[in-house]
Amino acid sequence: MNKMKKIVITIARQYGSGGRTVGEMLSKELGIHYYDKELIKLASELSGINEGLFLETDEKSRKKGFFNRKKTNVYDGTIIGPDSSNFTSPDNLFSFQAKAIKNLAETEPCVIVGRCADFILKDYDNVLSVFVHAPHDFLMQEAGKVQPLTGKRLEHFCAREDRYRAEYYRYHTGQIWTNATNYDLCLNSGKLGFEKCVEAIKAQAKVRFGEDVFD
Repeated sequence: MNKMKKIVITIARQYGSGGRTVGEMLSKELGIHYYDKELIKLASELSGINEGLFLETDEKSRKKGFFNRKKTNVYDGTIIGPDSSNFTSPDNLFSFQAKAIKNLAETEPCVIVGRCADFILKDYDNVLSVFVHAPHDFLMQEAGKVQPLTGKRLEHFCAREDRYRAEYYRYHTGQIWTNATNYDLCLNSGKLGFEKCVEAIKAQAKVRFGEDVFD
């Protein structure tokens, strides 16, 4: 087995920073799989729980501010069985997603975006965790390309998205989403651009895992 088969790159990102784009570009260049929303499908297959319930729970949790509480439920690997009334609880659905992420890290090289993957895989030696951020003006510029909003409405939308990500991360990890110490590499896409972000991740991987890591 060559080294390439062991490498997993996780990407957390501010809304509008282009972290998803960087992840897609990286996976294409390296010829490895990119996982984002597909993680829900994998968790559904793993648990036997309908994929629609994962999506519905995500949406309800977002609308009801489920994670916007002082309470946390730090992920510890526990999965509740189908005989429990909590089998389809938001916490257990997250645990199945986490299990799917671990399975990927143990079986194939890939890029994983979001879903607290950096925390879930924090004890894996084959993982490089990345956080992509950018200055306000750059975030607004990029967000405006995909959202039909402008000015304060766009700012409010982006702030809401990042607040949800921060709350989701805090709830499941007990940590601060934007804290640089959670990641191996933090990149300012506004200064670097997407292509140089990809190059920076590859360079860091070579420093971390060896020059022949992608051979």
